[in-house]
Order: sequence, then structure tokens, then C-alpha cells
Amino acid sequence: MYIYQIMSNSFGYLDIILLGMIAGFIILRLRSILGRKTGHESKVYPNFAEKKFSIPKQDPEANEQNLDTLEGKDKKEFLRGAEIAYESILTSFANGDLIKLKALLSPKMFSNFSDAIKARNKDNIKSEFTFIGVKESSVEKYDKIKDNLFATVKFVAEVISVKRDKDDKVIEGNPDKIKFVTDSWKFTKNINHKGPNWYLSEIISQ
Repeated sequence: MYIYQIMSNSFGYLDIILLGMIAGFIILRLRSILGRKTGHESKVYPNFAEKKFSIPKQDPEANEQNLDTLEGKDKKEFLRGAEIAYESILTSFANGDLIKLKALLSPKMFSNFSDAIKARNKDNIKSEFTFIGVKESSVEKYDKIKDNLFATVKFVAEVISVKRDKDDKVIEGNPDKIKFVTDSWKFTKNINHKGPNWYLSEIISQ
């Protein structure tokens, strides 16, 4: 009886060892087939498998600019652009550069500037112009009327402006004197037109 119990216990231990060996063998086989998990595997989420990743489009309503007002960052950027346009228009007019003017003026204003340049050329008047810089700029008025925006800007700038006749005689201005000029210009933009450009639509008399 004692010997039988010993043999039964021995067979029990052998069964456990044998099952352990079989389990170990199965685990090794699974690792060799499936590979080990290192923690650096790329994650696969539902609905992204076998699909190209693309940056989601932003909600247009979230970034929609409020065109009813011109304040903060938008106002600063607008004034910066207005100052550049102001210098470019004055310089291009003095040089008679119609190509640059056409890109910055409304059709009506372009016609007025073009006529003034033609009249100046007809009378053999030469224009000398040096833009020193804008000392001050401010938005005096801003309106949104249907699909059109209007902004009136006051500029205070320093320039040297001289006009000479056909004999090179100074008939207006002083080549050695910097003068202050103050202008109020109205710019316009149609919100349905592509591109960020504003156009000079009116020069308001002081």
C-alpha cells in the first residue's frame, strides 16, 4: 500500500512536469510565430487600419473672421498693409508706374491717377519724390455694407517732394526740406473676391 502511494505521487509529479513542458513549448512556438511585444509597436485604431492618415479639416465656422468690426490683431495687420500701400502708391505715382498703381487702386482711382500722370507728362513736368516714413496711422472709420468693406485711414508721413519744369527749374517743393503730409484715404475690399488685397477708392480732402 505504501509503495502504491509513492508510485501514484511520482506519476502525479511527472504529469505536472510534462504539462509544464508542453505549455512552455506552446508559448515558445507562439512567440516565434507572432513575435514578441516590446511596447514600441504602432497602435492600430478602429477606422484607421489600411487608410492614409490626413490632417482633419478645421471647422470653417470656428475660424470665421468677424468682418463687422476691425479690432485687435486684424486692425494692426490692416494698418501695416495700409502703410505699405500708401508708400507704394505715392512712389509709383511720382515715377509714373501705372502697372503698380493698377494693382493698388480701384478702377475709378486708377483712371484719375492715370489722367494726372498723362497731364504731367504732356506739360513736361518731372516729379521727384522721396518717402521718409509714416509717423502715424489710424483707422478713422470702418464700415461693412453688404459684401463690401470700407476703411478710412489717416496717415501722417514725412516726404521730400519736388516738381521741376522742362528746364529743370523747381516749380513746387524743396529738394532740401522734409515736409509733413496728412492724408485720409479710403480703402475698399469685396469679401467675395479671392485674395487679401484692399484698393484705394477715395482720397478725402482735409
